[in-house]
Amino acid sequence: MDPTPLTGPAFTRAVATGDAYGELAGTDGRVVLVEADDLPDRLDVGAMGRLVTLPAVVVALSSSPGRRPGWADLVATPLDPGLEAVVTTVRAQPLAATVLALLLRSGDRRSVGEGLVAESTAYGLLQGGPEFTRWRSGRPVRDRPASDGPAVLVERRDHRLEITLHRPGVRNALDTAMRDQLVEALTVAARDPSITRVDLRGAGDSFCSGGDLDEFGSRSDPATAHLIRLLASPARAVAEVADRTVAHLHGDVVGSGIELAAFAHRVVAGPTTRISLPEVRLGLIPGAGGTVSLPRRIGRHRTLALALSGAVVDGPTAREWGLVDELSG
Repeated sequence: MDPTPLTGPAFTRAVATGDAYGELAGTDGRVVLVEADDLPDRLDVGAMGRLVTLPAVVVALSSSPGRRPGWADLVATPLDPGLEAVVTTVRAQPLAATVLALLLRSGDRRSVGEGLVAESTAYGLLQGGPEFTRWRSGRPVRDRPASDGPAVLVERRDHRLEITLHRPGVRNALDTAMRDQLVEALTVAARDPSITRVDLRGAGDSFCSGGDLDEFGSRSDPATAHLIRLLASPARAVAEVADRTVAHLHGDVVGSGIELAAFAHRVVAGPTTRISLPEVRLGLIPGAGGTVSLPRRIGRHRTLALALSGAVVDGPTAREWGLVDELSG
């Protein structure tokens, strides 16, 4: 695996002089490995300002993996087995990987609403890009019979609202019908202060297997899809009642499944929970609020590592990270 790591002084010199854009960045999947033990967590104001727009994934190699330097997108030890997977993903999907790193790099400056707008804008750009087009062309859309029941079940129990994702035959893949019905149910909670708790669950073997892949890219154009995502946003709807919401995870919790659940005030994971963020491999980025919700729980470094490494995280690891608050069962 390359590239060859830069020494701390070489990296800071390139950034300080503005040479980083010519030497380190590009649209072809650049991973910049930096020996970080002799660097502070923050560089000077000018260097930090340049790094905000640097089109590359910057990895701090540190003997103290608990560090989270503000100038780096990822932190790894020199022998980290996940680092090669990250480099492979960046080179295979350079546009999606780099856009995600850039978006997360400045995410702490945005409110939830601003973050959702920025995420959807970036997602829409990638929908019109060559990486997603290549993935879509290699995966024919399957015809499925129309569902004969609701995609979301809603039950009021005194002061509690039970919301259950209900497409168990496809592991509760999030399609348009489920999205709209979920927003409608959450809007009821937002408008009714007598509802003091919202429980969000998934029927069947999994909480949610992510977005329904047969609907990806089905809109007439990315610009229209962007506005629809903002008009009917389950991420915004969950965030508006987050302080009253408990998400109950089990089985596959993929993509939009964990992105939405992470907004909740409390997240409970069952023993079968398996969490992953696969969107970059499709030439996209998390598009259901994940660039907003996950960094608020586990930080942008771990969020990017999860998206680029292809890792599947179990409940105990998610609990250790703070991605879930409680283990059940």
